[in-house]
Amino acid sequence: MNLKDTLRGTGVALVTPFKKNGDVDYDAFNTMIDFVINGKVEYIVALGTTGEAPTLSKPEKTDIIKYTYEIVKNRVPVVVGIGGNNTRELIHELETFPLDGAIAVLSTSPYYNKPSQEGLYQHYKALAKASHKPIILYNVPGRTAKNIEADTTIRLANDVENIAGIKEASGDMQQCMKILRDAPKDFLVVSGDDVLAFPQIACGMQGVISVAANAFPKEFSDMVRSSLNYDLKKAKSINDKLIKAYELMFAENNPAGVKAFLSEMGLIKNNLRLPIVPLSKKLSEGVKEYLKK
Repeated sequence: MNLKDTLRGTGVALVTPFKKNGDVDYDAFNTMIDFVINGKVEYIVALGTTGEAPTLSKPEKTDIIKYTYEIVKNRVPVVVGIGGNNTRELIHELETFPLDGAIAVLSTSPYYNKPSQEGLYQHYKALAKASHKPIILYNVPGRTAKNIEADTTIRLANDVENIAGIKEASGDMQQCMKILRDAPKDFLVVSGDDVLAFPQIACGMQGVISVAANAFPKEFSDMVRSSLNYDLKKAKSINDKLIKAYELMFAENNPAGVKAFLSEMGLIKNNLRLPIVPLSKKLSEGVKEYLKK
C-alpha cells in the first residue's frame, strides 16, 4: 500500500477528551470522531502529542486505540502514535499494542536524550524492523530538542523499506524542500505545522497532520484540498481566516489551545492532564471573540 496516496490530504491529531475527574471521556471521544469525519478529514491520528499521549497509561492507550477503531468503523484510515525515547520499550509496544486496524504508526523522534544523527537512524531502523505496520517519522525539534536532519530522513527513506514517510514540523522550509527534492517518489511527506501547511503543500507536501482540524475540520481540510488541487487563491482565502485561530491555539500550549476552542464549541469539556493546564483567561477571551466572528 502506498501511503503517499492513501494519506493524501488532512489527518487530524485527535485530542483526548477528559472528564473532570481526569478519566477519559469516551462519549466526547465519540462526538469528536464523528465531528472530524463529518467534516471530511481524510484520516485520524490517535495517541499523538495533541492527544496528550505522554500522560496516558498503557491500558488507557490500548483502550483508546480499540475504541477509535470501533467508532471510526473503517470510514477513514487510522494512524496510531507510538513514539518516545526508550527504543526497547517502543519495540515492545509495537509488538503488543492492537495495531491490526491501523494503516501506519506515527513515531515521534526521541526527546530529552538528544541522540546523534546516527542514533536517530539506528533508533528508527530498530522500530521499523519490529513493526508490522509502516512507520511515519515525526520530526518536531521544538518539542524534542533534536532535529532529524534532511540527510538522515533521506537515508532512512532509502535504506529501510518499512519507513514510509515523515511528518515534518521543523519549521525549516529549506530542510523541507531538500526532503521533497531527494526523497524516493513513493515517500509520504506531510506538514506537522498548521501555520505552514499552506506554503509547504505548495512546495510539494502531500498534506498535513493537523491540530486545528479538531476544531475546524471542514474549513481546514477544504484549504488543504484546494492547495493540493493548485487552487491557491481559494486555499489562501480560507487560510487567511484561520491564521488568528492558529495564533490562539499555539500561543501557550498544545492541546490547551485547541481544547479551549472545542470546549467553547460545546464538543468537549475543557479538561487537561497535568502538567498541561487550561488556556489563560486573556487567550480564552480571544477564543470566544474569534468564534463569535
